Amino acid sequence: MPVPVSDIDTLRLYVRGVLGRAKHHAHNVEEIVLALAGAIIAWKGSAPLQVRSAPGGKLGRALTFTSTRRKTYALSYHHETKSIELKSSNFQGPVLHRFTNATPLSEVAKIFASL
Repeated sequence: MPVPVSDIDTLRLYVRGVLGRAKHHAHNVEEIVLALAGAIIAWKGSAPLQVRSAPGGKLGRALTFTSTRRKTYALSYHHETKSIELKSSNFQGPVLHRFTNATPLSEVAKIFASL
């Protein structure tokens, strides 16, 4: 069941969890996570973020958000491509972009501004 993230404390808890997991299992995305978090804050709509729940009622590592243009997107780590994927509509939607630490910040800004 998704967990709404509508306050800064919950968002901070989520981002810290993602960063912690990336440090152990996904070194190629641990830096871009911060840029993506900032991009989501800057370009998301008024609807709360939705984070997948994890066992034990904890916050998962994948999320959905609604852009200022009222379209829904999903972000999650893909183990085979070793990247964070941005998908249209939901976690089964088409991949729009892949992000790693090698992704320029200017590209992140351009992508999110277009959502």
